[in-house]
Amino acid sequence: MERAAGVSAAAPVRHAGGCHCGRVRFEVDAAADLELLECNCSMCARSAFLHLIVSRDCFRLLSGEADLADYRFGTGAARHLFCRHCGVKSFYVPRSHPDGYSVNARCLDPGTVRSMTIRPFDGRDWERARKNLGPV
Repeated sequence: MERAAGVSAAAPVRHAGGCHCGRVRFEVDAAADLELLECNCSMCARSAFLHLIVSRDCFRLLSGEADLADYRFGTGAARHLFCRHCGVKSFYVPRSHPDGYSVNARCLDPGTVRSMTIRPFDGRDWERARKNLGPV
């Protein structure tokens, strides 16, 4: 199975993270050296989201499910999940990988990330750029 962006051949590390107010907390298993996508679409550019795309089994919501608000636009396929208290989107279900999650690497707690490599992604031309993304 091909690995998602952010998951290397190295043994995964358990990263923790969450929203600004701390009500939403999660864990994600990924490499210590993260490979991230920086999308230029209207949503990601405005929120400075750095995508760590992982499969559903690598992500665990620890707390705050009832504190999440769901926002959808365009095709409605992506589930943008925001903390209804502080407004931070620390993860969401992306249109490109509906069976996984995209975690905002900027919402990870310090201490487990060794390095971040950021690759641009042309989300403004999503249909063309999508073919460059692998499966989760």
